Amino acid sequence: MYGFHGRLLHIDLGTGQSSWVDLDEARLRAFLGGIGLGASLLYEYAPAGVDPFAPANPLIFTSAPLVGTGLTTTAKFAVVTKSPLTGFIADSLSSSHFALELKRAGLDALIVTGRAASMAYIHLHNEKVEICAAGHLCGKSPGETESAIRAELGATALRVAAIGKAGENLVRFATISNEGRHAGRGGVGAVMGSKNLKAVAVCGDRETQVADPAGVEAIANSLRQKSLGSLTDKYRKIGTVANLAVFNRLGTLPTRNFQRSTFAHAEALSGETLTENNFSRRHGCASCTIQCERLFKALNGAEQRLEYETLFALGPLCGIESPDAVLRAAQLCDHYGIDTISAGGTIAWAMECSDKGLLPQAHEIRFGDAHGFLAGLAAIAERDGIGALLAEGSRRAAMEVGGESMDWAMHVKGLELPGYEPRGLKTMALGLAVNPRGACHNRSGAYEADFSGEVDRLRADSKRGALVAASEDFAAALDSLIVCKFLRKCFNDFYGESAELLSHVTGWNCSSAELRQIGERVHTVKKLFNIREGWQPKDDWLPERLLSEMLPTGVAQGIGLSAEELREMIQGYYKARGWDENGSVPQNKLVELCFPTISG
Repeated sequence: MYGFHGRLLHIDLGTGQSSWVDLDEARLRAFLGGIGLGASLLYEYAPAGVDPFAPANPLIFTSAPLVGTGLTTTAKFAVVTKSPLTGFIADSLSSSHFALELKRAGLDALIVTGRAASMAYIHLHNEKVEICAAGHLCGKSPGETESAIRAELGATALRVAAIGKAGENLVRFATISNEGRHAGRGGVGAVMGSKNLKAVAVCGDRETQVADPAGVEAIANSLRQKSLGSLTDKYRKIGTVANLAVFNRLGTLPTRNFQRSTFAHAEALSGETLTENNFSRRHGCASCTIQCERLFKALNGAEQRLEYETLFALGPLCGIESPDAVLRAAQLCDHYGIDTISAGGTIAWAMECSDKGLLPQAHEIRFGDAHGFLAGLAAIAERDGIGALLAEGSRRAAMEVGGESMDWAMHVKGLELPGYEPRGLKTMALGLAVNPRGACHNRSGAYEADFSGEVDRLRADSKRGALVAASEDFAAALDSLIVCKFLRKCFNDFYGESAELLSHVTGWNCSSAELRQIGERVHTVKKLFNIREGWQPKDDWLPERLLSEMLPTGVAQGIGLSAEELREMIQGYYKARGWDENGSVPQNKLVELCFPTISG
């Protein structure tokens, strides 16, 4: 089998037993790898209705056919599980050498179930599987854990994915970290912590075999050249932190818990200012020629990665104007293993609760209060004081506090909103409302239509449904191959060129139409999982604030989004997908997608 190893490894931490299971080629062709393969395995291995923190909830790491081929931006892996934050699917991606090593270990997926009796880590070296004691690693950061395990095993080539204290303490938005990168959203790190699993350490020597090496190399060379040209200038020059100033100018920068869409101190936090005052060096993921990552110097002299979503969530969203405070906050999130978007969103909710007298005085935290903000992040990781409430995420916290606080808990399905103001980006508003993962900017590129000018971003209509569906399927195909989204514009015809590439890698005769259908199939299995786990039409919705308050600042001042407009767009989306008016997937649609049988 080319491009794949055709097998997965299942480890039960409760019994200490492991087994290798063959993966049928038909399944791999139907779902590829990454998010697609992970979603299909989650549907099969997760018992219906399983509690996310139950031993039976599988934690699934998946590779993909393009990983290990030398193609630029393809050193990625996926982590898929049932989210403790949303109760629906959590599917996170991360880039690092860990992805390459996972593929070299000779597997396409690693499934972890059960719960170890005490803290442990998995050591996987080709066929050799060990479950090692990790009590001495408790409380260590992911970086410290990686260094300790490498020294302990005497293996410099070893790659490690680990949780920090937030994962150990079951913070519902804890991450899994590797080499400073994160599988970040949905609380996958908390699921790992619930299994008493501190880390996964991997080393292997299995090469990825491709059907047509010369054909793969020709395409790889072309993509490498394109990735260094004008199509990726934005990412190579300043990185995604450039978005902050742009979004502020367009009136789409969520500020003070989405009460405003512009930030008065945006210039101080802009990518341009950070680059001038704090820039340290440019860096990139493994196997990447774009190198979008920017490292900045914090006050303590340490380097800190920063990208737009972290900058927005730890800055304007919480009214924090100091670059040093934002960099320190990002350091704390990395140290503890916390998703920056959910952390910022949940603390911003708490800040508004304080402003409106809904939190006890001892727990008050105010917009713009950098000291209180940093203390709040540590409290979340420790589940100490107000942190015990905030570690549950904004939805659960608002349910406990009650009152109007539910209206300004800015989440969809329990996942906090990313840095795009929905009232000023109507296609994006729909994308956030309907995505299976929750409020997500990565599983739907709906904002591209708004920013492109092909639609009026301030006006809602039913035609947005087809745009959102197409963007979700496109993202699903990218995330299953796996190719970084920052490379997407280097394809003239993504589906056609990717199908040709997949054919050279696997030996299949893959067409553009087949790859399109794979994207839709992958999205559909995520939807089917959510339906099985209790999804209701009311879950495809936006926070009340976005439907009852007009934007008070920016070029979109006075613009809102009514419930009727959102409902019209959602119905247009269901129609474009071929679903019924209640958002359910009819049998004829599964037949049309040639949907394979998945047990469970």
